[in-house]
Amino acid sequence: MTNSNDDQAQVQREQDLTDKVVASFANTPDDRLREILQAATRHLHAFVREVRLTEQEWEAGIEYLTAVGHITDDKRQEFILLSDTFGVSMQTITINNRARGNATEATVFGPFFVQDSPEIDNGGDISGAATGMPCYVEGTVRGTDGQPVPGARIEAWEADDDGLYDVQYDDGRVGGRAHLFSDERGEYRFWAVQPTPYPIPYDGPVGQMLAASERTPMRASHLHFMVTADGKRRLVTHIFVRGDSQLETDSVFGVKDSLVLDFDLQPAGTPTPDGRDLHGGAWSRVRFDVVLADDAG
Repeated sequence: MTNSNDDQAQVQREQDLTDKVVASFANTPDDRLREILQAATRHLHAFVREVRLTEQEWEAGIEYLTAVGHITDDKRQEFILLSDTFGVSMQTITINNRARGNATEATVFGPFFVQDSPEIDNGGDISGAATGMPCYVEGTVRGTDGQPVPGARIEAWEADDDGLYDVQYDDGRVGGRAHLFSDERGEYRFWAVQPTPYPIPYDGPVGQMLAASERTPMRASHLHFMVTADGKRRLVTHIFVRGDSQLETDSVFGVKDSLVLDFDLQPAGTPTPDGRDLHGGAWSRVRFDVVLADDAG
């Protein structure tokens, strides 16, 4: 049986330590940095106290984060995967992309975006070396006032039919990514490949965490977009395939109902909108109308 006085003394010792560490940041010149450091201290100490973390568990946590760092390189960002699978990435996006009228919702950026993607003309093909069933993507870019946004830069990227992005290969291939610009009417169109479900990399620490918690590493089928235009808030989002079996269990919590769209299968031999010859093969098509919020500065 514990002594209540001892219990109270222990609680006070723990609180005194938290207060001392919080106070150590009091002279931080930058107000925002001080706020973040002190809040992080309070929450981390509260976590340790809530779960009564053992020294062995603390050491295991340090070893885990060290392993996350060791596997991270210029092509694989395990810390982003860790943030994604804890829903921190999605929560940060939710906080920083407040609803504005009918603006398109944002979702996770993901670890596979690459700067300086190839530029294609409107109606071009982003697939490159990526394999999969052809998919025709079209839509408009407008502001929340309904006016077209010409010249918007549209970045698109996706995995291939094997569930891999080009940067996951070691042969330097480029595929499943490109950028184009909306025309004078705010319209855009391009060819891609039909998105398919795939697992996030699960051969490292994040995969171990998912396995230990009996969670799936699978992502719902999706196509990434990043849309930018002068005077508009940058949009980073995906579109998802309606009916996909992973919509409810997406491993990074990125699915939003407004981003689930119909990817309509076109039977073999169906004429394409631009007359492209697909040699009698099947294809799909989807319409994604983008609405950009004004840049609030």
